[in-house]
Amino acid sequence: MAKKAKTQFECQACGYISPKYLGRCPNCGTWNEMLEVKIQEEATRNSRVSMTGRRSTAQKLGDVSAKKEPRVKTKLDELNRVLGGGVVPGSLVLIGGDPGIGKSTLLLQVSQQLHQSGGKVLYVSGEESAEQIKMRAERLSIEGNDFFVYPETDMSAIRQTIEELAPDYVIIDSIQTMMQPEISSATGSVSQVRETTAELMQIAKTNEIAIFIVGHVTKEGALAGPRMLEHMVDTVLYFEGDRHHTFRILRAVKNRFGSTNEIGIFEMKEKGLVEVVNPSEVFLEERIDGATGSAIVVSMEGTRPILVEIQSLVTPSMFGNAKRTSTGLDYNRVSLIMAVLEKRAGLLLQNQDAYLKAAGGVKLDEPSIDLAIAVAIASSYKDQGTLPTECFVGEIGLTGEIRRVSRIEQRVGEAKKLGFKKIYVPRNNLAGWEPPKGIEVVGVATLGEALRKIFP
Repeated sequence: MAKKAKTQFECQACGYISPKYLGRCPNCGTWNEMLEVKIQEEATRNSRVSMTGRRSTAQKLGDVSAKKEPRVKTKLDELNRVLGGGVVPGSLVLIGGDPGIGKSTLLLQVSQQLHQSGGKVLYVSGEESAEQIKMRAERLSIEGNDFFVYPETDMSAIRQTIEELAPDYVIIDSIQTMMQPEISSATGSVSQVRETTAELMQIAKTNEIAIFIVGHVTKEGALAGPRMLEHMVDTVLYFEGDRHHTFRILRAVKNRFGSTNEIGIFEMKEKGLVEVVNPSEVFLEERIDGATGSAIVVSMEGTRPILVEIQSLVTPSMFGNAKRTSTGLDYNRVSLIMAVLEKRAGLLLQNQDAYLKAAGGVKLDEPSIDLAIAVAIASSYKDQGTLPTECFVGEIGLTGEIRRVSRIEQRVGEAKKLGFKKIYVPRNNLAGWEPPKGIEVVGVATLGEALRKIFP
């Protein structure tokens, strides 16, 4: 009599395992995500051995040679900055983004550049055939692309190919299409994604191979698969943007080899992605002089200061409850600043609809943008425009004070370089440094003082 296969139920959102079916996962709270899977009698696990036959062993901390990890720079300086200075051998990098945003295009360009720098590249695609990849390469005018292309989804075959070719870089496009043959669950399930990523991590760490993984995102904007996926990899990058616009933003949300505050800005053209060297000019080039509800902020994204236009539209509410919307700005921050404006600056905003956005599709979340948000709201409410040569930096407290911000010298220098003549900063930031010539630095202590100087 055949032995009945044992099964269990696994949540496809978080990986929680239950012996019986549950309508709602007790771990992550999602509904109807429990899927029945077979229990493996004996899971085969690859031993942690490198391709040279060297097996990992325990070492004393004092015997470990701590050397700075080498970096391989690509020709895309924006990508190098986000990665922390370049590609680190043996690193596992996860790139997520919406469908059609340009993830495969970016990695195809990077593959060519890494190969031209002397490295051997293996491009593994589970979604496209070799002919489709070749057609995209021709469309992007990628020449000399004699790196290896391998359309395959079986991880055992991929591992064997990696052992035979011994590449320096591997591209996996995408992780949701890869499968472990010894696991019975469907392709793209939590078990498949978790085990496939674990094997790729083992290959990367024991053989000093840099591996790039493409990950799909859910409709909520998070990476599909278990949350453990982001914890396993060394670097998590999000490729953001609107498919109907040409600009793309590469943002690091986790990086073991660099800062998580860096962003890289690209423009999608017919020949592929082209890096934007000066994003401030891009964000400001379509600004209308004398428009009300507009204010320029000098925001820090990692080590780079960028100037962004914050736009506001304040109109009388036609219904009982005023409406508030924000794009690229934190909704709670906008509500807080409007409450401070009403309490500390005397603006009656409770019966006003307010619509705010950061122009250019960029997302701003640092505290120094508070003053520019308040000025944009006050400009639209008073129907008075700010001068085109003014910009604003400062954090606003609940009592209406303007609090100091970091890296004020870099912010002022960037504003001066782009031709601004006046910048409003927290008064406490004026001590300890000498403002450069050519730009007037105005210190303000409270929100009311700032609005009186800006709108006399």
